[in-house]
Amino acid sequence: MLLTATDRLAHAQDQLLAANDLDINQLENGLASLWARGGDYGDLYFEMTTRDTWSLERGKVARAAFSISQGIGARAVTGDNTAFAYSSDISPKALGAVTAAARAMQSQGQDSGETGRGVAIKPVGQDSQAYSTMEAAGGMDTIQKVALLRKLDDMARAVDPRITEVNAQLAVEDSTILVSATDATLAGDVRPQVRINLSVVAEGNARRASGSAGGGGRFTLDEFDQQSLEKLVRKATSVALTNLQAIPSPAGEMTVVLGNGFPGVLLHEAVGHGLEGDFHRKRESVFNGMMGERVAAPGVTVVDDATVLGARGSLNIDDEGVMGQRTVLIEDGRLVGLMQDKISARIMNDRMTGNGRRQSYSDLPMTRMTNTFLENGPYDPQEIIASVKNGIYAVEFSGGTVDITSGQFNFSAEQAFLIEDGKVTAPIEGATLIGVGNEALKHISMIGNDLEMGIGFCGKNGQTVPVCVGQPTIRMDQVVVGGGGA
Repeated sequence: MLLTATDRLAHAQDQLLAANDLDINQLENGLASLWARGGDYGDLYFEMTTRDTWSLERGKVARAAFSISQGIGARAVTGDNTAFAYSSDISPKALGAVTAAARAMQSQGQDSGETGRGVAIKPVGQDSQAYSTMEAAGGMDTIQKVALLRKLDDMARAVDPRITEVNAQLAVEDSTILVSATDATLAGDVRPQVRINLSVVAEGNARRASGSAGGGGRFTLDEFDQQSLEKLVRKATSVALTNLQAIPSPAGEMTVVLGNGFPGVLLHEAVGHGLEGDFHRKRESVFNGMMGERVAAPGVTVVDDATVLGARGSLNIDDEGVMGQRTVLIEDGRLVGLMQDKISARIMNDRMTGNGRRQSYSDLPMTRMTNTFLENGPYDPQEIIASVKNGIYAVEFSGGTVDITSGQFNFSAEQAFLIEDGKVTAPIEGATLIGVGNEALKHISMIGNDLEMGIGFCGKNGQTVPVCVGQPTIRMDQVVVGGGGA
C-alpha cells in the first residue's frame, strides 16, 4: 500500500497526540508560549520508538532486548542561541512544563523581542516517499528472527572449516514522530529500520583474523532474502580468510584504488562533515569561502540524497518537518551546495535541504548527512585496476578520524591488496590512508561505474544517527599510505 504524507501524519497524531489526551489546539498554544518572550523560531518534537534486538553467539542466543522510548522536546531559538527542554512523558502537563522551561531559559540574559504572537499550524502536504512500510518486522515473530540468525551462522561456517567463530545480530526499530513549529509546520512520519550484522573469526597458519559485514535499511526484515544473506556471508568470510594470508603493507606515497560501497566512508568523514551548514556558519570547515571553486577533480560529483528508496539514511521528512531531498554538494569538481537545517539556513540566508536530524526527542536537531555518495563515472572497475602499475587496492575500511577544521584524515583498511603490473596480488595488512579531504578529492583520476551503498552510523556532537555512505570504484593518485612495511 502506498502511504502518503497525510497517512503518516494521521498515524502520528493518533499515536502521539490522541493517545495522550493532546490535540492541535494544545500544540498551537504551546508554540505560542515559546514566543511569549520573543524569539525567531520555536518547535515541538514528539517521538515514540520501539527497538527489538537479538544476538546469536556460538550458535546460541546470547542477548535479546526490547525497549520503548518516548517523549517531547521543546526548542526556542533567538539568533544563534537556543533554549531546549525535554520530557520522557507525553501529556498535557509535560507539554506545559517543557515549553515553560524553554521559555524561561530563552529569556535569561537577553532582551525581549516581539511578543504575543499566535501560531496556526497546518499539515505538510508532501514528503519524499522514500519508504512505505509502517512496521519493520514485516510480521516475523521471535522464532523466525532467531531462525534467521541461525541460518546466517550455518551459512558462514559452511564456507570454510577455518571459520571458527560466528556472531550474528539483528535489530528492528519502529519510530513515529510528529513535528510542529512556529513557521506553521505540522508533519508526521513513521520510520521503519532494520539491520543485520555478521562478524566471523578465521584461524589458520597460527593466526587469527576477523571479518564483518552489515546490511539493512528502511524496509521490512523479511526482505532479507537468500541472495542478500549470501552477500553478507561472502563479504565477512572473505575479509577474515584473506587476512590470514596478509603481509605488511608498504608505506609511502602511491596510487590507491578504493573499492565501491563502504569505502565511501572516507568521503563521508573527510568531505561530508565539512559541507554541513552549521560548520560553515561557525567558520569551522576547511571548505569555508570556497563556494563555486574547484575543490575536486573534474568528473567528481558528490550528493547527499534522503530520497533513496528504502535506504538506511533516507527520510520522508527530517526532524524539523522539512521534506527529504537530493542535494548536490560538489558538481563536476566544484563546490555548489551545502546541507542545511532550518537554523543554519535562516542565519546563512540559504535554502533548507531537509538535513535537520536528531538522535532522539531528548537531543537538539543539527545539520546531518543522510545518504552521501560519489556518483558513477565512465570506467569499468577492472579497467581502473589495470591502469595501476604499482599501488594498493583498498576494498574495505574499518574506521578512521578526521579534523573538520583542517580536513586532515586517516583511515585504516580492513581488507586491502597489492596491485602489481595492473593485477591484484597479495593481501596486505596495516594500510592506513592519510591526507587532507579537499586535497585528496583533487587526486581522483578515474571513477568507476559500479556505485554501491554501504550502511553505518554517523556520530556528531555526541549524537548518533543511521546513514548510508557510497561510491563506485575510484583511483586516487599521490596518496600517503602508512603501513607495516618499508
